[in-house]
Amino acid sequence: MATPLEKWVEEQAALTKPKKIHWCDGSEEEARKIIEIGIKEEKIEGTPVFKELNQNRWSSSYYHKSHPTDVARTEHLTFISHPDKDVVGPNNNWMHPDEAKQKMKKLFDGSMKGKTMYVLPYMMGHPDSPYAKACVQITDISYVAVSMRIMTRMGKKVIEKIGNSDNFVKGLHSVGDFSPERRFIIHYPEENLVHSIGSGYGGNALLGKKCFSLRIASWLGFKEGWLAEHMALIGVETPDNKIYYIAAAFPSACGKTNFSMLQSALPGYKVWTIGDDIAWLNIGPDGRLWALNPETGFFGVAPGTSMKTNPNMMRTLKNKNFYPILFTNTAINIDTNEPWWEGLDGEIPENLMDWQGKKWEKGSSAKAAHPNSRFTVSIYNCPTLSKEYDNPRGVPISAIIFGGKRTKLLPLVVEAFDWEQGVFSGARSGSETTAAAAHSVGVIRRDPMAMLPFCGYNMGDYFAHWLSIGKKLKNPPKIFTANWFRTDENGKFLWPGFGDNIRVLKWIIDRVENKAKAKQTPIGLIPEYDSFDLSGLNFTKENWEKLFSINREEWLQEAKEIEKFFCQFGDHLPEKIKAQLNKLINDFK
Repeated sequence: MATPLEKWVEEQAALTKPKKIHWCDGSEEEARKIIEIGIKEEKIEGTPVFKELNQNRWSSSYYHKSHPTDVARTEHLTFISHPDKDVVGPNNNWMHPDEAKQKMKKLFDGSMKGKTMYVLPYMMGHPDSPYAKACVQITDISYVAVSMRIMTRMGKKVIEKIGNSDNFVKGLHSVGDFSPERRFIIHYPEENLVHSIGSGYGGNALLGKKCFSLRIASWLGFKEGWLAEHMALIGVETPDNKIYYIAAAFPSACGKTNFSMLQSALPGYKVWTIGDDIAWLNIGPDGRLWALNPETGFFGVAPGTSMKTNPNMMRTLKNKNFYPILFTNTAINIDTNEPWWEGLDGEIPENLMDWQGKKWEKGSSAKAAHPNSRFTVSIYNCPTLSKEYDNPRGVPISAIIFGGKRTKLLPLVVEAFDWEQGVFSGARSGSETTAAAAHSVGVIRRDPMAMLPFCGYNMGDYFAHWLSIGKKLKNPPKIFTANWFRTDENGKFLWPGFGDNIRVLKWIIDRVENKAKAKQTPIGLIPEYDSFDLSGLNFTKENWEKLFSINREEWLQEAKEIEKFFCQFGDHLPEKIKAQLNKLINDFK
């Protein structure tokens, strides 16, 4: 008799009509075979799905060029499908499940004709963790099958774990004909189901990532009493060999991956990597907040990654431990068959093929690598991987950081007075848009807890959920805000950033241990000049004052903008968050 999993796969096969079905076992041998299929058989607009790169210089590395219209997450085509629009909230696109199912059934009908249907059984989280979730994704492209092996714990044991149960997260994906007109990503939180068609891009097609581990998981967390967050996870080891675990939420383009692999500029301090993108936070049996990274890989932005900005990521990409490593939409050095991107160390090569497969003219204003070109690599390649990464319990969190990119307004680091004010500081956070974003430069884009594109339900209720978690914790982590991007009157960054961000982490740890002095301000506690380690830096007291200045008029204007943003959530906005906003306004009047 067929299991619920087998029945579901049979139903999807009857709908999509593949040539054959392959149940993946997650082995390296299988990955090699699937890559071979991607090199020799599968094509996107006439181009093979995979191209082998220079194995002497970039071991186990392969190149993938996506469809030219398929290079990023498509937020406007991403929907949450719940019977009640109010539950979904103004932060999401909504579609009724009846309409969504009807639409997707037509699009999926026959979408895999002549193709292989890959069945991918995978775990998000360590299989022995009480917090892990069993999932199965179906796809029709080798790139997704191989990428999911890198990014998740894929294998036969997941099928055994599911057994006769129907309690598993389902994901149906097809690239279809790659048409933007027929491209949709739809989440059904009540059914633990995701439908994705028309895209092969990671954020749209690797359904264990943003689709499940954030959008669906945030809803599960809301119902079950935990948090699924867009956060890096690190361990900071001090000179006396103590390790403090920190969760940090940064919006896109704020250096979250660099932060997660930070190479310390302070002697005796080390940073251990647990994750760079997603954290699941649970209240442990001891009443503390614990966190784990449900993923097993990095899906990182290539441009700007170098030995200067992120040496540990460069070492990860050159590591031979875990097979394979994928590069998507970078340029290629024609002479050496190596990936290349803007910001990579060394001279610009003479002969480059750009991300669209055309010869790139040196000095051209067009980028050779797509600005959102990516690498996909196993976390086990990371030289700074924490020994606690595979601990099924996760790690206990001492501090939470909410980051943002603001050239003015926000000081380098601020400690919240308490959990409630800390939640408010996360709820109001945002970043200035850059030229790469689809907005005017310098416009503030609110992104509460860096979760605006990923929260699978009404954000007003999400803020309330954060507040309720704090009430249940015996010893809540301290909450901080951080801003590496403040500039002087000439537009020059005041703070050196990168490896020197360890100085901020040192102060945060000292505050956790009640060792460092802090000064009270209307927005929270900021460091005293003599309690912050600036040793070895040529950092003037004048620049320190600029870095931590708090401008009354700017903050009153900011409060108006926060109030405007909060208004959309209506009655769902918690009274305690409203009270925090009112307190901020009154303290500056």
